[in-house]
Amino acid sequence: MSNSSSITQFLLLAFADTRELQLLHFCLFLGIYLAALLGNGLIITAIACDHRLHTPMYFFLLNLSLLDLGSISTTLPKAMANSLWDTRAILYSGCAVQLFLCVFLIAAELYLLTVMAYDRYVAICKPLHYGTLMGSRACVHMAAAAWASGFLTAVLHTANTFSLPLCQGNALDQFFCEIPHILKLSCSDTYLREVGLLVVGVCLDSGCFIFIILSYVQILRAVLRIPSQQGRHKAFSTCLSHLTVVSLFISTGTFTYLKPLSISSPSLDLVVSVLYSVVPPAVNPLIYSMRNQDLKKSIRKVISGMDLNTGKISITLQK
Repeated sequence: MSNSSSITQFLLLAFADTRELQLLHFCLFLGIYLAALLGNGLIITAIACDHRLHTPMYFFLLNLSLLDLGSISTTLPKAMANSLWDTRAILYSGCAVQLFLCVFLIAAELYLLTVMAYDRYVAICKPLHYGTLMGSRACVHMAAAAWASGFLTAVLHTANTFSLPLCQGNALDQFFCEIPHILKLSCSDTYLREVGLLVVGVCLDSGCFIFIILSYVQILRAVLRIPSQQGRHKAFSTCLSHLTVVSLFISTGTFTYLKPLSISSPSLDLVVSVLYSVVPPAVNPLIYSMRNQDLKKSIRKVISGMDLNTGKISITLQK
């Protein structure tokens, strides 16, 4: 038995026991991480460099890519290092920082997805007021509110979680520091404070989800009233990618925190956590660029520019 004052590190859940499987997990996560870096990096570069994409929708998409890069960089590098070096340890301070960043980035992403739903609602249901309601100043304020809300949420949860006395060991049944698994180590009734915060967080998240659903109900009604088939197709194309990302993000996250205890197990928790913390940042760039012709053209320009610069460097080196 130990208390939180004597804990200097936590032990994370290992993906596999054999060395071969550990190296396989390292290679798999390295590929996913590089794909996420490349995809989100291309979207950020394309939006920043192409003046045609300096619109509210792409401004929010740029913020989403930044959040995705941050969230996947918070969990995967440490998991890859543990698999590569056959270790499970993470420092107490490192665990606190990781939990803070995870909560901050994931909460901010949910709030940003809610703002993006509002942007699509105004664009389709109130197009004549779009320039007024979604001006540059309003967009900056909404994006800043999403980031600030995520930061405040992370401060409350991190401070409350690590103020609890821990006396159930230091082994976490997760590959990164997550609130429910740290609460399992608590030996005090004060953990109810954190449970209360989680309940409040679930209520806020549910409010965001309900707002997104209501927004898309109104969008669907407005799209069905568009007389031309081409207009309906274009409207659906701009909303389908966002709705896909929202569904993937919220469904996996909700299942993680609200699944029945009767079906809970370390292996299931591990799989579901990978689905909501690793998969969305990696596939979001693909989802958003798949049906967006303007974005695909800008990404092609970025790639062709990179190829051109690489060719110039090669010629210079040969000389």
